[in-house]
Amino acid sequence: LAHVAIVVVSSGVAVLLGIAAGIFVTRPAGAEFRPVVETVVAIGQTVPPVAVLAIAAPLIGFGELPALIALALYGLLPIVRGTIAGIESVPEAVHEAATGLGLGPWQRLWQAELPLAAPVLLAGVRTSVIINIGTAAIASTVGAKTLGSPIIVGLSGFNTAYVIQGALVVGLLAVAVDLTFERVGRRAGRPIIEAQPAFDRRCACDTRARR
Repeated sequence: LAHVAIVVVSSGVAVLLGIAAGIFVTRPAGAEFRPVVETVVAIGQTVPPVAVLAIAAPLIGFGELPALIALALYGLLPIVRGTIAGIESVPEAVHEAATGLGLGPWQRLWQAELPLAAPVLLAGVRTSVIINIGTAAIASTVGAKTLGSPIIVGLSGFNTAYVIQGALVVGLLAVAVDLTFERVGRRAGRPIIEAQPAFDRRCACDTRARR
């Protein structure tokens, strides 16, 4: 449960920051910051979590906090890229139709862009969470209670059985979460597919009414 809690909290922080950053750089006001944001989040995943833990632990102490910081930084890149790719994949016709319906920029974002971008965005979140499940195992090196504890004990005591036990549990958890995301993704995509014709008919009716 401690392992799951660390993954949930760190992934939650990464999701909030990643989606916010992705939305910001796809707006006209934030477009010029896109290279900076993409570079920063790429650096966050380039730096190994072990290095972040080694730096953070002496500064803020041992335990869950340095692990949360390392995992949140490490999980940002897939979410930011998924958000940007999802929003940019929305057809221009949808933007024009939403504008024709009188939707403002934020209404267009919440009612048109994000719902259509949801499958791609969810794929980025899925990748980030799966990465964090595996990476969270190393948090045991700084005193956090995770499923990586048997692996650390096994490595330090040359006990292969402990290492295999810890690795299998972490792997099974990752597979279970991945399958859950797959089901959620299918359910998220189905309403969008079913709602698209109705949205198109509404736009067509509104266009004829304006004429």
